[in-house]
Amino acid sequence: MLVRQGRREREVLLGRRRRTARFLPGIWVFPGGRLEAADALPSGFEERFAALPEGLDAATRGKARALLRAAVRETFEETGVLLGRPGRRSEERADPIWQAYHAAGLTPAFEAPRLLARAITPTMSPIRFHTRFFLAEATGIAHGEPRDDELEEVAWVPLRETPSLEMVDVTEFVLSRALKGAQPVAPLFSYRGDEVRPDLKATMASLGPRGVA
Repeated sequence: MLVRQGRREREVLLGRRRRTARFLPGIWVFPGGRLEAADALPSGFEERFAALPEGLDAATRGKARALLRAAVRETFEETGVLLGRPGRRSEERADPIWQAYHAAGLTPAFEAPRLLARAITPTMSPIRFHTRFFLAEATGIAHGEPRDDELEEVAWVPLRETPSLEMVDVTEFVLSRALKGAQPVAPLFSYRGDEVRPDLKATMASLGPRGVA
């Protein structure tokens, strides 16, 4: 999840899934995708990573660097946006993503994203996902105009316009928490049938419409 200060107001980078997609067609989402085996390997650049929040599960902590490389890679693959600072690689890697950073004269800003949330679909869902959400302030380190390489549409959307977009509830919730300055360690919310524990609906109501005043 990338946010920035636009010319007139705060904006968030969002993409709309293709209407022909089997899963969540036409829905607005944050850029992202699947963790790949290559994400476990160093990028070839000097890599700086921020400290992890306390209370993480062992799997997330063990995969943290790979997850951050995946987030940076997927952001570029889906939107064309590079998250980086001026710099050069120290070791050559053939991966297209790191070649793109090298060509732009940038070093990936792995230290910028902060782990914000984790979501796992319930067992009864026909299509399941297990997602970690990262938040980064993109002002000054985001390079390149958004393009819709994998999504139907990609844009920097003013925060005040996000309530009018079609999103799934977990995207709404994560966006609300991010814009209200959620603490690094968030409470655990879970669904049990129609019941949400703790009261997710009340929590979202207290945050306002997607955190936008």
